[in-house]
Amino acid sequence: MNIFKDYYNNKVKLSFEDHPFTSQPKHVWVICKYKDQWLLTKHKERGLEFPGGKVEIGETAEQAAKREVMEETGGIIAEMDYIGQYFVSGRRENVIKNVYFAVIDELFPQPTYFETEGPVLLDSLPNDVKHNRLYSFIMKDDVLVHCLKIIKNRL
Repeated sequence: MNIFKDYYNNKVKLSFEDHPFTSQPKHVWVICKYKDQWLLTKHKERGLEFPGGKVEIGETAEQAAKREVMEETGGIIAEMDYIGQYFVSGRRENVIKNVYFAVIDELFPQPTYFETEGPVLLDSLPNDVKHNRLYSFIMKDDVLVHCLKIIKNRL
């Protein structure tokens, strides 16, 4: 179990066990690769981030992950693996989020990317995302750092 503070100083517990906080999380985050590049989306307010969002009623977390990737990037997932789950003790609410790693098979232009400006492909992630204004707060805590280590070991 990894415990740290997020960008807003909330306590975060990150585990790579099988759904340690709940079997039905309400949020998902998908770290994506497309043809050896990182696939992110540009949120209109927050900046660059990996796709993700809320699990809708009647949907599994896996279905939500696939839907969010399609809505925010136009990406079709070829392979997706559960990486871990994290719990954020927020000021207003607690959030439990599944993290997945996905390999994207194809990118299709979308008529709308909802709250984002669509896909952004990067050859590499900057070494210091935490202090880079272009990136969303979601990318600025140790969830990304720890998850990338797990993904690197699996590739």
